[in-house]
Amino acid sequence: MTWSIIARDGAGRFGVAIASRFFAVGALCAHTRRAVGALCTQALMNPTYGPAGLERLARGMTPADVVAVLTGADAGRAQRQLHLLGARGPGAAHTGAECIGWCGHRVFDDFSVAGNMLAGEAVLQATIDAFRANAKLPLAERLIEAMTAGEAAGGDKRGKQSAALRIHGDEDHPELDIRVDDHAEPMAELRRLYTVSLERFQPFVACLAGRHDPAGELDRARIEARIEAFRAPRAAA
Repeated sequence: MTWSIIARDGAGRFGVAIASRFFAVGALCAHTRRAVGALCTQALMNPTYGPAGLERLARGMTPADVVAVLTGADAGRAQRQLHLLGARGPGAAHTGAECIGWCGHRVFDDFSVAGNMLAGEAVLQATIDAFRANAKLPLAERLIEAMTAGEAAGGDKRGKQSAALRIHGDEDHPELDIRVDDHAEPMAELRRLYTVSLERFQPFVACLAGRHDPAGELDRARIEARIEAFRAPRAAA
């Protein structure tokens, strides 16, 4: 019912983008954790995979071993699809034998893609090609471009309904967590919401209290100045 891409960049960020002909796909499928990794559970998803998988990655288990442990203990593993990526090294994935076709996954050193109930293998290949072709873009934009290409190649064979984008940097909270739960054109709406987030939300979140600044920026004038400084290069582009 879904396809997704998970990735990391050279700055330590993890990202997940996902789309489906299913309501609120971002609610339970996508999981991230600072300095640990990113994970997607889909097909007949198992929402316990997210917390359990990231906790095992945090303890030093390899992605391949995490997949083996999670699916090995799950009586429903034949109907599950799972892929995950740690802070370093290649990711790992599982596509159960009873997942509905077309289904499959591809795993690389710094990203992976997986999908089921797709129009065909071309959906994953288009997602891969677009992600690689846009290496100069910020991670969030690369993920949007990749998923948009996958949608153009057929996407979910049942149609469109929801999409989500999650970016996790060096704070315990995500930098960005956008969901389109029910929309006729979810990827187009996801792109629009991302563009809106550039106006104030992203620079404002960077001013909040966090690991490196327990109070955050408290002066509203300086907050506004940082927002304007963030927006200026984009306005000139």
